[in-house]
Amino acid sequence: TILRMLRLPRRTKNLVAWEAMLERLKDPKDDVEIGLVGKYAGLHDSYMSLNQALIHGGLAHRLRVRIDWIEAEDLEKGDPAGILGGKDGILVPGGFGKRGIEGKIRAVTYARENGIPFFGICLGMQCASIEYARSLAGLRKANSTEFVPDAPHKVIVRWRELAMDCDIGGTMRLGQFRCDLLKGSLAHKAYRALHISERHRHRYEFNPSYMDALADAGLIFSGINPDYGLVEIIEAPGHPWFLGCQFHPEFKSKPLTPHPLFKAFVGASYARRRRAGRAAGTPRKKRAAASKRDRGSSRRG
Repeated sequence: TILRMLRLPRRTKNLVAWEAMLERLKDPKDDVEIGLVGKYAGLHDSYMSLNQALIHGGLAHRLRVRIDWIEAEDLEKGDPAGILGGKDGILVPGGFGKRGIEGKIRAVTYARENGIPFFGICLGMQCASIEYARSLAGLRKANSTEFVPDAPHKVIVRWRELAMDCDIGGTMRLGQFRCDLLKGSLAHKAYRALHISERHRHRYEFNPSYMDALADAGLIFSGINPDYGLVEIIEAPGHPWFLGCQFHPEFKSKPLTPHPLFKAFVGASYARRRRAGRAAGTPRKKRAAASKRDRGSSRRG
């Protein structure tokens, strides 16, 4: 047998946890709708890892995650309320290049101002940082040097521009890096730990020179790399669930062990669905009223 050829021990089969997971997958208690605002939304395979991680997050709550694939460029031309209204949560994933960036930033604004759970990953976290700098820190022309090399306020810069005395992946920061979490933060509550490590794949970083300005405006830096002082996680205060991370948590998510951030994000999104009267088991009149509110929100834009 293969086990004998590889000199591996024979183990007793135990599929209890796997079968329980399949039961939750086949018989969810309800749906939760996530608006994924991407640059490549027309090609779903571009976000395969994200798609699977969202499914895993749903399994943790016995929920079916329904993804509404939204092209970021559509938000540059259309009304955010008409496109994002009625979503239980909004996720802005990673990507490269300038196309669709202002649409992603508009999605961040809509989520932040309307109390919709928001999850920004890699470029999504950078867009959230730019949006916060523009809207709340008074830095109206804040941007990333990836999009505007001579921006007056370079909130996001190529990591090589930070002049750090280190070599962390050629032109990219690649692989696993440590992160220290702020006690009591959303990240801390999700991980249930103060020291974690996550996988990275990106060229640009939050510019530490702007930490004080954005912190004075309320932004919470809840995750910091202890080796280089790089910003890993940001959060917005006074919001049900608003978190951006520089790393890629989807790379470490599994069906039996959903990533803590995806689990927390889906949970927060479903909590919003319940508050809005859209959850299963909500009286019919209340659900009808919620649907009417969503349609009204779309028309007001």
